[in-house]
Amino acid sequence: MPISSIGRLIGGLTMAAGLSFAMAGPAQAAYPDRPVRLVVPYPPGGATDIIGRVLAQKLTDALGQQVIVDNRGGAGGNIGAAAVAKSAPDGYTLLMAAVTSHSIMQTLERKTITYNLEKDFAPITMAGSVPLVFVVHPSVPARNIKELITYARSKPGELTYASSGPGAPQRMAAELFQRIAGVKILHVPYKGSGPAMNDLVGGQVLTMVETVPAAQAFVKAGKLRALAVTTAQRIPMLPDVPTANEQGLDGFAVSSMFGVLAPANTPKPIVERLNAELVKILQQPDVKEKMLQQGTFAISSTPQETADRIRQEISMWAKVIDEQKITVD
Repeated sequence: MPISSIGRLIGGLTMAAGLSFAMAGPAQAAYPDRPVRLVVPYPPGGATDIIGRVLAQKLTDALGQQVIVDNRGGAGGNIGAAAVAKSAPDGYTLLMAAVTSHSIMQTLERKTITYNLEKDFAPITMAGSVPLVFVVHPSVPARNIKELITYARSKPGELTYASSGPGAPQRMAAELFQRIAGVKILHVPYKGSGPAMNDLVGGQVLTMVETVPAAQAFVKAGKLRALAVTTAQRIPMLPDVPTANEQGLDGFAVSSMFGVLAPANTPKPIVERLNAELVKILQQPDVKEKMLQQGTFAISSTPQETADRIRQEISMWAKVIDEQKITVD
């Protein structure tokens, strides 16, 4: 082949290569190449914040980039959740979700919330489960669930129960109990678990379904009596307290669930990377111990399992809200 033809051939190949490179664009940087923000939609100090900070510290080491906890409280967790839903789906803004609370709000505040828990997020993994416990003031003549049901039936609408808010998982668990047991207990809502527990200990209200971390110190001090835990099995924090299932409330298994979500349309490789790292973190013994010290069981799941759990939570609480005619007021 003449030299001139070889030159033209080489030139053509060079132009083609240049065109291919131009069409492909610059190579994408490996994720992550800058800090990641983990939004906790509640003030510091609660279960969501505690879980988020444990995960953020470990995820910083795993990703090689700082994972910053951003507390954005307000509107029962809806402000922070809405902010993440509207964020760029690039893996740099994540939600430390109170899955049970957000699932309740999906129905209870469906006319006001600006996000859809199923459509506006890409599930990454479940992260924690906080058990609940039935507690009563010592003046209540009930030492188990059956006796509480009998007592409630003898005083329809007179027995009171406290909750940390109208849409709190604690309130919903009490409403589910009423539906299954066929009893009516008067709801007294409070702005947080602290004020509710204070009045329960003082006898201003008589019963409550509360998180184990908030209630166990009062139980061990004899200021409250624990009747049942709401988990499928007994728990190490209150090993002598039977489950509600053991006492005839078949299928009553309620915990406050937490998970990590990203904005919808986050690329699948990023979701898979975050899931893999978080699952490994949640299986580490020191992480399990730190969370258990706060009354939280570390759990993990695939993105699909997380999506399925969210769907189950929304469906379960929607049924309770509709049947019990619960409103946000």
